[in-house]
Amino acid sequence: MNRFLGILLIAFGLISCQRDLDLEYHDIEPLTVIEASLTPEGARVALTLTTPMDEPMDRTRLTDAIVTLTDLTYGSEVTLTLDDDGCFISAEGGIAGHEYRLSIDRQGELFQSETRMLAPTEIIGLQFFWINMPYDQVAVLQGQFTDNPTVDDECYWVKIYRNGEIYQWQEIDDRGAFEGVGTFTAMTSRRDTDAEDDSTVLYDGDIMTVEVYPITRRMHNYLEAIGNDSNGPALFTGNRVLGYFLASSPASASITFHPAEL
Repeated sequence: MNRFLGILLIAFGLISCQRDLDLEYHDIEPLTVIEASLTPEGARVALTLTTPMDEPMDRTRLTDAIVTLTDLTYGSEVTLTLDDDGCFISAEGGIAGHEYRLSIDRQGELFQSETRMLAPTEIIGLQFFWINMPYDQVAVLQGQFTDNPTVDDECYWVKIYRNGEIYQWQEIDDRGAFEGVGTFTAMTSRRDTDAEDDSTVLYDGDIMTVEVYPITRRMHNYLEAIGNDSNGPALFTGNRVLGYFLASSPASASITFHPAEL
């Protein structure tokens, strides 16, 4: 059986081309994968193809496309240009509250996605603490951020970096928010670092950076599906295309891990 593995990693603060989401596909021809983000600082789009499971991962970016971003609120349009990394970019940032359409024209196929640019939240607290587990104590990273109590069904994408590299991510909504404050909790490293895996271990002095992106319910459902090893709902029109178009204003904060002080 021929299986395809497409990796969608998202660690561009939202606009780098690093990948951090793993997707698996079965019995299909290579599919176009679109990783597109718009922030107040600009837009960046990476195009790749899924790779057969039994072949070495090919992360070559596709550059034979015309990529345009339309501000549907203002009626303006910009054509993205290629950078040295093979990503399509624009220095024209998004504006909160505006509607945007991303269009990708490649080899006679047109892929499009529309979304609203969401306003930022604010991170108002980060802290570590130990919790007791049957096998060891585990350091938990918890954070608080502002949530509009007058708006229901607000969703967020929380991305956590360890010394600048993606560590873990989670999608959440406002069902756990209380009096205008949302909370996220992430289990990190065991106290016994010798028993911990290198991908999760934290050492004294590690800098943990958290980014919180307000996202649409569609994007939340997409991330939730990816986390459950599914392709997720289609966020683009077009024939057999994978990926996302995210427009958001991220909030960021950092904390240094000092296990002896917890």
